[in-house]
Amino acid sequence: MAFSTVPTPLYPLYMAKDGFSTFMVTVVFAAYAVGVVISLVLAGHISDWVGRKKILIPAIGLELIAALLFLTNTSLPVLLVARLVTGLGVGMVTATATAHLHELHTAHRPGASAQRFELVSTAANIGGLGVGPLVAGLLAQWATGPLRTPYIVFAVLLLASIVAIALTPETVEEQLVRPAYRPQRISVDHGDRAGYTAAAAAGFASFAVFGLFTSVAPGFVAGALHHPSRALAGLIVFAVFGAAAATQSLTTRLTTAAKRRLGLLAQAAGVTTLVIGMHTANLTAFLVGGIVAGIGAGVLFKASLGTVAALAVPAKRSEALAGLFLISYLGLTAPAVGIGVASRSFPATTVMTWFAGVLLVLLGTVAVLARRRPTAG
Repeated sequence: MAFSTVPTPLYPLYMAKDGFSTFMVTVVFAAYAVGVVISLVLAGHISDWVGRKKILIPAIGLELIAALLFLTNTSLPVLLVARLVTGLGVGMVTATATAHLHELHTAHRPGASAQRFELVSTAANIGGLGVGPLVAGLLAQWATGPLRTPYIVFAVLLLASIVAIALTPETVEEQLVRPAYRPQRISVDHGDRAGYTAAAAAGFASFAVFGLFTSVAPGFVAGALHHPSRALAGLIVFAVFGAAAATQSLTTRLTTAAKRRLGLLAQAAGVTTLVIGMHTANLTAFLVGGIVAGIGAGVLFKASLGTVAALAVPAKRSEALAGLFLISYLGLTAPAVGIGVASRSFPATTVMTWFAGVLLVLLGTVAVLARRRPTAG
Protein backbone atom coordinates (compact mmCIF):
# COMPACT_ATOMS: atom_id res chain seq x y z
CA MET A 1 0.00 0.00 0.00
CA ALA A 2 2.91 2.34 0.71
CA PHE A 3 4.35 1.71 -2.75
CA SER A 4 1.03 2.72 -4.32
CA THR A 5 1.39 6.30 -3.01
CA VAL A 6 5.13 6.80 -3.63
CA PRO A 7 4.48 9.11 -6.66
CA THR A 8 2.26 11.47 -4.61
CA PRO A 9 4.93 14.01 -3.51
CA LEU A 10 6.81 13.48 -6.78
CA TYR A 11 4.04 14.70 -9.09
CA PRO A 12 5.23 18.35 -9.02
CA LEU A 13 8.69 17.10 -10.09
CA TYR A 14 7.16 15.21 -12.99
CA MET A 15 5.12 18.33 -13.85
CA ALA A 16 8.26 20.49 -13.92
CA LYS A 17 10.32 17.96 -15.85
CA ASP A 18 7.84 17.12 -18.61
CA GLY A 19 5.38 20.02 -18.48
CA PHE A 20 2.44 18.15 -16.95
CA SER A 21 -0.65 20.08 -15.90
CA THR A 22 -2.74 19.38 -12.79
CA PHE A 23 -5.25 17.74 -15.08
CA MET A 24 -2.64 15.29 -16.40
CA VAL A 25 -1.65 14.44 -12.83
CA THR A 26 -5.23 13.38 -12.19
CA VAL A 27 -5.19 11.37 -15.43
CA VAL A 28 -2.10 9.50 -14.20
CA PHE A 29 -3.79 9.03 -10.84
CA ALA A 30 -6.93 7.81 -12.58
CA ALA A 31 -4.89 5.19 -14.45
CA TYR A 32 -3.93 3.76 -11.07
CA ALA A 33 -7.50 3.75 -9.84
CA VAL A 34 -8.74 2.18 -13.08
CA GLY A 35 -6.20 -0.61 -12.55
CA VAL A 36 -7.49 -1.16 -9.02
CA VAL A 37 -11.11 -1.31 -10.16
CA ILE A 38 -10.35 -3.69 -13.05
CA SER A 39 -8.39 -5.95 -10.72
CA LEU A 40 -11.08 -5.96 -8.05
CA VAL A 41 -13.76 -6.78 -10.60
CA LEU A 42 -11.78 -9.54 -12.31
CA ALA A 43 -9.67 -11.02 -9.50
CA GLY A 44 -10.64 -9.57 -6.12
CA HIS A 45 -12.70 -12.64 -5.19
CA ILE A 46 -10.68 -15.47 -6.77
CA SER A 47 -8.62 -16.12 -3.64
CA ASP A 48 -11.79 -17.60 -2.10
CA TRP A 49 -11.31 -20.48 -4.59
CA VAL A 50 -7.54 -20.87 -5.12
CA GLY A 51 -6.10 -19.62 -1.82
CA ARG A 52 -4.77 -16.31 -0.57
CA LYS A 53 -1.06 -16.79 -1.31
CA LYS A 54 -1.61 -17.73 -4.96
CA ILE A 55 -3.09 -14.27 -5.47
CA LEU A 56 -0.89 -12.22 -3.13
CA ILE A 57 2.51 -13.28 -4.52
CA PRO A 58 1.66 -12.54 -8.20
CA ALA A 59 0.07 -9.25 -7.08
CA ILE A 60 3.30 -8.09 -5.46
CA GLY A 61 5.10 -9.27 -8.58
CA LEU A 62 3.03 -6.75 -10.53
CA GLU A 63 4.16 -4.04 -8.11
CA LEU A 64 7.77 -4.95 -8.83
CA ILE A 65 7.11 -4.63 -12.57
CA ALA A 66 5.62 -1.19 -11.93
CA ALA A 67 8.71 -0.18 -9.93
CA LEU A 68 10.93 -1.17 -12.86
CA LEU A 69 8.77 0.88 -15.23
CA PHE A 70 9.11 3.94 -12.99
CA LEU A 71 12.87 3.44 -13.01
CA THR A 72 13.18 3.20 -16.80
CA ASN A 73 11.48 6.42 -17.91
CA THR A 74 9.66 9.52 -16.64
CA SER A 75 7.58 10.16 -19.77
CA LEU A 76 3.81 10.39 -19.55
CA PRO A 77 3.04 7.12 -21.44
CA VAL A 78 5.35 5.12 -19.16
CA LEU A 79 3.89 6.77 -16.05
CA LEU A 80 0.38 5.86 -17.20
CA VAL A 81 1.34 2.22 -17.76
CA ALA A 82 3.27 2.04 -14.47
CA ARG A 83 0.33 3.44 -12.51
CA LEU A 84 -2.09 1.09 -14.26
CA VAL A 85 0.09 -1.91 -13.35
CA THR A 86 0.38 -0.62 -9.78
CA GLY A 87 -3.40 -0.47 -9.56
CA LEU A 88 -3.79 -3.99 -10.93
CA GLY A 89 -1.52 -5.32 -8.19
CA VAL A 90 -3.11 -3.28 -5.40
CA GLY A 91 -6.60 -4.40 -6.44
CA MET A 92 -5.50 -8.01 -6.01
CA VAL A 93 -3.86 -7.28 -2.65
CA THR A 94 -6.47 -5.23 -0.79
CA ALA A 95 -9.40 -7.60 -0.39
CA THR A 96 -7.22 -10.74 -0.46
CA ALA A 97 -4.75 -9.59 2.20
CA THR A 98 -7.54 -8.26 4.39
CA ALA A 99 -9.39 -11.58 4.24
CA HIS A 100 -6.10 -13.40 4.87
CA LEU A 101 -5.42 -11.30 7.97
CA HIS A 102 -8.92 -12.00 9.30
CA GLU A 103 -8.48 -15.76 8.86
CA LEU A 104 -4.98 -15.80 10.36
CA HIS A 105 -6.27 -13.93 13.39
CA THR A 106 -9.24 -16.27 13.76
CA ALA A 107 -7.06 -19.38 13.42
CA HIS A 108 -4.41 -18.31 15.93
CA ARG A 109 -6.71 -16.54 18.39
CA PRO A 110 -10.00 -18.46 18.25
CA GLY A 111 -12.75 -16.78 20.23
CA ALA A 112 -10.83 -13.50 20.50
CA SER A 113 -12.38 -10.16 19.68
CA ALA A 114 -12.08 -8.95 16.09
CA GLN A 115 -10.67 -5.63 17.33
CA ARG A 116 -7.07 -6.70 16.73
CA PHE A 117 -7.89 -7.65 13.14
CA GLU A 118 -9.64 -4.33 12.55
CA LEU A 119 -6.68 -2.42 13.97
CA VAL A 120 -3.99 -4.26 11.98
CA SER A 121 -5.87 -4.37 8.69
CA THR A 122 -6.92 -0.73 8.72
CA ALA A 123 -3.46 0.40 9.87
CA ALA A 124 -1.92 -1.56 6.99
CA ASN A 125 -4.38 -0.17 4.45
CA ILE A 126 -4.50 3.44 5.68
CA GLY A 127 -1.14 3.71 7.42
CA GLY A 128 0.64 2.28 4.40
CA LEU A 129 -0.90 4.93 2.17
CA GLY A 130 0.71 7.56 4.43
CA VAL A 131 4.14 5.95 4.73
CA GLY A 132 4.70 5.92 0.96
CA PRO A 133 4.56 9.71 0.47
CA LEU A 134 6.60 10.36 3.63
CA VAL A 135 9.49 8.12 2.55
CA ALA A 136 9.32 9.30 -1.06
CA GLY A 137 9.17 12.96 -0.04
CA LEU A 138 12.16 12.70 2.26
CA LEU A 139 14.21 10.81 -0.33
CA ALA A 140 13.21 13.25 -3.08
CA GLN A 141 14.23 16.21 -0.91
CA TRP A 142 17.62 15.00 0.27
CA ALA A 143 18.73 11.91 -1.69
CA THR A 144 20.22 11.89 -5.16
CA GLY A 145 17.97 10.78 -8.01
CA PRO A 146 14.62 11.94 -6.56
CA LEU A 147 12.66 10.21 -9.34
CA ARG A 148 14.59 6.93 -8.99
CA THR A 149 15.74 6.36 -5.41
CA PRO A 150 12.24 5.96 -3.86
CA TYR A 151 11.39 3.21 -6.34
CA ILE A 152 14.67 1.37 -5.70
CA VAL A 153 13.98 1.39 -1.95
CA PHE A 154 10.46 0.06 -2.37
CA ALA A 155 11.51 -2.56 -4.91
CA VAL A 156 13.72 -4.06 -2.20
CA LEU A 157 10.84 -3.94 0.30
CA LEU A 158 8.49 -5.60 -2.19
CA LEU A 159 10.97 -8.44 -2.70
CA ALA A 160 11.09 -8.91 1.08
CA SER A 161 7.30 -8.98 1.16
CA ILE A 162 7.19 -11.83 -1.35
CA VAL A 163 9.52 -13.86 0.86
CA ALA A 164 7.44 -13.10 3.95
CA ILE A 165 4.18 -14.13 2.28
CA ALA A 166 5.75 -17.34 0.99
CA LEU A 167 6.54 -18.24 4.62
CA THR A 168 3.04 -17.34 5.88
CA PRO A 169 0.45 -20.13 6.40
CA GLU A 170 -2.29 -20.55 3.81
CA THR A 171 -5.80 -20.18 5.22
CA VAL A 172 -7.97 -21.31 2.29
CA GLU A 173 -8.04 -24.86 0.94
CA GLU A 174 -8.04 -24.79 -2.85
CA GLN A 175 -11.35 -25.99 -4.27
CA LEU A 176 -11.03 -29.02 -6.54
CA VAL A 177 -14.34 -28.15 -8.15
CA ARG A 178 -14.45 -24.39 -8.58
CA PRO A 179 -17.50 -22.27 -9.35
CA ALA A 180 -17.88 -21.08 -12.92
CA TYR A 181 -15.79 -17.94 -13.29
CA ARG A 182 -17.60 -14.64 -13.30
CA PRO A 183 -16.40 -11.10 -12.72
CA GLN A 184 -16.93 -9.61 -9.28
CA ARG A 185 -20.54 -8.70 -8.60
CA ILE A 186 -21.40 -5.99 -6.09
CA SER A 187 -24.11 -7.23 -3.77
CA VAL A 188 -25.55 -5.51 -0.72
CA ASP A 189 -27.17 -8.74 0.44
CA HIS A 190 -24.78 -9.99 3.12
CA GLY A 191 -27.22 -10.50 5.96
CA ASP A 192 -27.96 -6.81 6.50
CA ARG A 193 -28.67 -4.93 3.29
CA ALA A 194 -28.95 -1.53 4.98
CA GLY A 195 -25.74 -2.09 6.94
CA TYR A 196 -23.73 -3.04 3.88
CA THR A 197 -25.08 -0.11 1.86
CA ALA A 198 -24.22 2.35 4.64
CA ALA A 199 -20.72 0.85 4.96
CA ALA A 200 -20.10 1.09 1.21
CA ALA A 201 -21.30 4.70 1.05
CA ALA A 202 -19.07 5.56 4.01
CA GLY A 203 -16.12 3.88 2.27
CA PHE A 204 -16.76 6.03 -0.82
CA ALA A 205 -16.84 9.20 1.29
CA SER A 206 -13.69 8.25 3.22
CA PHE A 207 -11.67 7.49 0.12
CA ALA A 208 -12.77 10.76 -1.49
CA VAL A 209 -10.63 12.53 1.13
CA PHE A 210 -7.78 10.06 0.68
CA GLY A 211 -7.94 10.55 -3.10
CA LEU A 212 -7.63 14.30 -2.67
CA PHE A 213 -4.41 13.98 -0.70
CA THR A 214 -2.84 11.30 -2.89
CA SER A 215 -3.44 13.17 -6.15
CA VAL A 216 -3.76 16.97 -6.28
CA ALA A 217 -3.13 18.16 -2.70
CA PRO A 218 0.70 18.35 -3.11
CA GLY A 219 0.15 20.52 -6.17
CA PHE A 220 -2.18 22.80 -4.20
CA VAL A 221 0.42 23.13 -1.44
CA ALA A 222 3.15 23.98 -3.94
CA GLY A 223 0.96 26.31 -6.01
CA ALA A 224 -1.88 27.96 -4.11
CA LEU A 225 -0.05 27.84 -0.76
CA HIS A 226 3.45 28.56 -2.17
CA HIS A 227 5.32 25.75 -0.36
CA PRO A 228 7.17 23.66 -2.99
CA SER A 229 9.15 21.42 -0.60
CA ARG A 230 8.86 17.70 -1.52
CA ALA A 231 9.53 16.70 2.09
CA LEU A 232 6.69 18.99 3.24
CA ALA A 233 4.33 17.52 0.65
CA GLY A 234 5.13 14.00 1.82
CA LEU A 235 4.85 15.01 5.46
CA ILE A 236 1.40 16.53 4.95
CA VAL A 237 0.08 13.38 3.27
CA PHE A 238 1.67 11.25 5.99
CA ALA A 239 0.09 13.43 8.69
CA VAL A 240 -3.35 12.93 7.17
CA PHE A 241 -3.05 9.16 6.86
CA GLY A 242 -1.06 8.82 10.07
CA ALA A 243 -3.79 10.63 11.98
CA ALA A 244 -6.33 8.31 10.41
CA ALA A 245 -4.41 5.20 11.43
CA ALA A 246 -3.63 6.48 14.95
CA THR A 247 -7.24 7.38 15.63
CA GLN A 248 -8.31 3.94 14.51
CA SER A 249 -6.16 2.46 17.29
CA LEU A 250 -7.64 4.85 19.86
CA THR A 251 -11.28 4.12 18.97
CA THR A 252 -11.14 0.34 19.18
CA ARG A 253 -13.59 0.16 22.09
CA LEU A 254 -16.18 2.40 20.49
CA THR A 255 -19.27 0.83 18.99
CA THR A 256 -19.71 0.86 15.23
CA ALA A 257 -22.39 3.53 15.56
CA ALA A 258 -20.13 5.73 17.69
CA LYS A 259 -17.25 5.35 15.22
CA ARG A 260 -19.56 6.27 12.40
CA ARG A 261 -20.82 9.40 14.15
CA LEU A 262 -17.28 10.48 15.07
CA GLY A 263 -16.09 9.86 11.53
CA LEU A 264 -18.91 11.84 9.93
CA LEU A 265 -18.48 14.84 12.24
CA ALA A 266 -14.66 14.92 12.03
CA GLN A 267 -14.61 14.56 8.27
CA ALA A 268 -17.17 17.35 7.81
CA ALA A 269 -15.32 19.70 10.18
CA GLY A 270 -11.93 18.88 8.67
CA VAL A 271 -12.92 19.47 5.06
CA THR A 272 -14.53 22.78 6.01
CA THR A 273 -11.35 23.90 7.81
CA LEU A 274 -9.23 22.76 4.87
CA VAL A 275 -11.23 24.95 2.48
CA ILE A 276 -10.85 27.91 4.84
CA GLY A 277 -7.09 27.34 4.75
CA MET A 278 -7.19 27.39 0.95
CA HIS A 279 -9.16 30.66 0.83
CA THR A 280 -6.85 32.36 3.36
CA ALA A 281 -3.63 30.79 1.97
CA ASN A 282 -2.98 29.53 5.50
CA LEU A 283 -0.84 26.38 5.52
CA THR A 284 -1.61 25.70 9.20
CA ALA A 285 -5.37 25.74 8.64
CA PHE A 286 -4.94 23.54 5.54
CA LEU A 287 -2.85 21.03 7.52
CA VAL A 288 -5.17 21.00 10.56
CA GLY A 289 -8.18 20.57 8.29
CA GLY A 290 -6.48 17.72 6.46
CA ILE A 291 -5.56 15.95 9.70
CA VAL A 292 -9.08 16.27 11.13
CA ALA A 293 -10.59 15.12 7.83
CA GLY A 294 -8.15 12.20 7.82
CA ILE A 295 -9.20 11.27 11.36
CA GLY A 296 -12.82 11.25 10.27
CA ALA A 297 -12.14 9.27 7.11
CA GLY A 298 -10.03 6.72 8.98
CA VAL A 299 -12.61 6.07 11.68
CA LEU A 300 -15.42 5.95 9.15
CA PHE A 301 -13.57 3.44 6.97
CA LYS A 302 -12.64 1.33 9.99
CA ALA A 303 -16.31 1.07 10.93
CA SER A 304 -17.14 0.10 7.34
CA LEU A 305 -14.43 -2.56 7.18
CA GLY A 306 -15.46 -4.13 10.47
CA THR A 307 -19.12 -4.10 9.49
CA VAL A 308 -18.57 -5.87 6.17
CA ALA A 309 -16.12 -8.44 7.59
CA ALA A 310 -18.65 -9.32 10.30
CA LEU A 311 -21.63 -9.46 7.94
CA ALA A 312 -20.13 -11.75 5.30
CA VAL A 313 -20.02 -15.53 5.69
CA PRO A 314 -16.49 -17.00 5.36
CA ALA A 315 -17.10 -18.39 1.86
CA LYS A 316 -18.01 -14.91 0.59
CA ARG A 317 -15.83 -12.72 2.83
CA SER A 318 -13.32 -11.88 0.10
CA GLU A 319 -16.16 -11.14 -2.31
CA ALA A 320 -17.86 -8.84 0.19
CA LEU A 321 -14.59 -7.03 0.97
CA ALA A 322 -13.81 -6.72 -2.73
CA GLY A 323 -17.16 -5.03 -3.20
CA LEU A 324 -16.41 -2.60 -0.38
CA PHE A 325 -12.96 -1.77 -1.76
CA LEU A 326 -14.36 -1.43 -5.28
CA ILE A 327 -16.89 1.18 -4.19
CA SER A 328 -14.28 2.89 -2.00
CA TYR A 329 -11.79 3.12 -4.86
CA LEU A 330 -14.48 4.65 -7.04
CA GLY A 331 -14.62 7.30 -4.31
CA LEU A 332 -10.83 7.60 -4.52
CA THR A 333 -11.00 8.24 -8.27
CA ALA A 334 -14.10 10.15 -9.29
CA PRO A 335 -13.71 13.23 -7.02
CA ALA A 336 -9.96 13.53 -7.75
CA VAL A 337 -10.53 13.41 -11.50
CA GLY A 338 -13.39 15.88 -11.14
CA ILE A 339 -11.07 18.25 -9.28
CA GLY A 340 -8.46 17.92 -12.01
CA VAL A 341 -10.96 18.65 -14.77
CA ALA A 342 -12.46 21.61 -12.92
CA SER A 343 -8.98 23.02 -12.16
CA ARG A 344 -8.48 23.62 -15.89
CA SER A 345 -11.21 26.27 -15.88
CA PHE A 346 -11.52 27.51 -12.30
CA PRO A 347 -9.20 28.61 -9.46
CA ALA A 348 -8.07 25.94 -7.01
CA THR A 349 -9.95 27.57 -4.13
CA THR A 350 -13.23 27.51 -6.06
CA VAL A 351 -12.76 23.87 -7.01
CA MET A 352 -11.98 22.90 -3.41
CA THR A 353 -15.10 24.71 -2.22
CA TRP A 354 -17.21 22.70 -4.63
CA PHE A 355 -15.51 19.50 -3.51
CA ALA A 356 -16.27 20.30 0.12
CA GLY A 357 -19.92 21.03 -0.67
CA VAL A 358 -20.42 17.76 -2.54
CA LEU A 359 -18.65 15.79 0.18
CA LEU A 360 -20.81 17.33 2.92
CA VAL A 361 -23.91 16.26 1.02
CA LEU A 362 -22.48 12.75 0.69
CA LEU A 363 -21.69 12.56 4.41
CA GLY A 364 -25.26 13.60 5.16
CA THR A 365 -26.47 10.81 2.90
CA VAL A 366 -24.34 8.29 4.80
CA ALA A 367 -25.86 9.49 8.08
CA VAL A 368 -29.38 9.02 6.69
CA LEU A 369 -28.58 5.54 5.34
CA ALA A 370 -27.09 4.49 8.68
CA ARG A 371 -30.16 5.65 10.60
CA ARG A 372 -32.35 3.45 8.41
CA ARG A 373 -30.58 0.29 9.52
CA PRO A 374 -32.93 -2.16 11.17
CA THR A 375 -30.57 -2.71 14.10
CA ALA A 376 -28.04 -0.48 15.80
CA GLY A 377 -24.33 -1.11 15.21
